[in-house]
Amino acid sequence: MGMLGISLVFLHHMAASLAAPVPCEEKVVHLEGEVRGLMKMVKEQHRFIQELYNSQAQQLEQIPNSHLGSEDLYRDCSEVFAEGNVASGLYVIRPDGSPTALSVYCDMNNGGGWTVFQRRKDGKESFDRAWVEYKHGFGDLHSPDGEFWLGNEPLHDLTSQGNYDLRINMEDFEGNQRYAEYKNFKVDDEKDQYQLHVGEYRGNAGDALSEVHASPSAQKKWTGPGNRIKFSTFDQLNGSDTENEARCIRHSKSGWWFSRCDSGNLNGHYYKGPHQAIADDGVVWYTWHGWWYSIKSVVMMVRAADLEHSPPVFAP
Repeated sequence: MGMLGISLVFLHHMAASLAAPVPCEEKVVHLEGEVRGLMKMVKEQHRFIQELYNSQAQQLEQIPNSHLGSEDLYRDCSEVFAEGNVASGLYVIRPDGSPTALSVYCDMNNGGGWTVFQRRKDGKESFDRAWVEYKHGFGDLHSPDGEFWLGNEPLHDLTSQGNYDLRINMEDFEGNQRYAEYKNFKVDDEKDQYQLHVGEYRGNAGDALSEVHASPSAQKKWTGPGNRIKFSTFDQLNGSDTENEARCIRHSKSGWWFSRCDSGNLNGHYYKGPHQAIADDGVVWYTWHGWWYSIKSVVMMVRAADLEHSPPVFAP
């Protein structure tokens, strides 16, 4: 075979090789490599956030202890109110089991003694956060109108001290206000993925957490398969039994106790108007405005169930 023949055979072989499709297995291996790279990046970001929190927590632990003895620290805003403090604002508390003192906002309206753990107001604070951020809390706690999440760990410490009520105040873009209250509110620890427990409902916003608590006819607290709802974030899916539920959690881009797809996700994406949401991923309480209306403002807070609603009167 002459040189020309060899060249033609070689060129034909090269053309056939270039035209051959990349095997599916090679594509899968390539995509798996990209996923591993992204997971490594997420883990590095979480480690940085954890280290930052640990350094801040150490400083926070030293500040109140240098000025106050343990006997001077309130356990929650209910004790603050019971001592005659009737002005809403920031107070220092230290729940039982908490390694540090906390600066919290106490709401003295609606009977007083409420410890606020969530506020949505204007969308300035992103609630599209990872597990570790929801664990320790984030946002602007010190501004009267600041948006924040106090943290799942402090929330567990608070609600593990005794019997607590949950109150949720909501307002829509037309100025209408509604509320929902639940008895026997408790959040488990991280080992149980901050599992949510709520009891009997009362209010005028509707019971969007009906699947979380047992029905009154059952006459049992926190039992049955329908109420074991664990906290989930986009990077830690807990209790998602179906691919559809997992899709809903990822779609919401927030941390919440997902009993159904966004049936009552008050940490959802904040929209500047009631119907600007292109999907059901807004600040949703479906028993009031359905899945497609994103609520304007929300405040979530807890109070000791045995609190006397009238503070003592002190003689001058």
